[in-house]
Amino acid sequence: MKDFLLVNVLFCILLAVPVKTLPQSGGTTVEPPDSVREKEHSPTKATIMSACLPGLGQIYNRKYWKVPIIYAGFGVMTYFIYTNADEYLDFRCAYIESVNGITNGNYEDLVARYTQQELLSAVEYYRRNLEISVLITALWYVLNIVDATVDAHLFTYNISENLTLKASPELMLPVRGHLVQPGLKLCLNF
Repeated sequence: MKDFLLVNVLFCILLAVPVKTLPQSGGTTVEPPDSVREKEHSPTKATIMSACLPGLGQIYNRKYWKVPIIYAGFGVMTYFIYTNADEYLDFRCAYIESVNGITNGNYEDLVARYTQQELLSAVEYYRRNLEISVLITALWYVLNIVDATVDAHLFTYNISENLTLKASPELMLPVRGHLVQPGLKLCLNF
């Protein structure tokens, strides 16, 4: 398991390192100095960073306020996974003891309190909740990656200062015998 984690970390580091390209036609290319050249904002880099460590893509995109939200979501889902897994194992072991006729085992309080049918129903309930919690956690992880990618694509998008949307009440003139009706007027300036 440690080897797998080490290989994944090294792979992510290699993908995040920028690669210089060589001129193809043997000619020389003149690059502007680093102080003049504007650094490119890479959506691919944001995606890889967010896939390796959730929230790292958001930091790369300078959306620092999203990182606590991401980790709060993972914290809540970890709580639900842990709780549902713990209850699932308790009720499953109690059901097995009940089926085998063991009344003084490790789960005698559950065996004495519930019938076999109730124990089986609880096992199915907590297993379903555990599976749903894992699926929602995976969806949260993918949403983190998609958010970093979209933010990186829109990082250099220029929004004009003149972009406004004005909403105001308006009376609509009578048309074909209808009375005057209230309405909403939207004006978009860009």
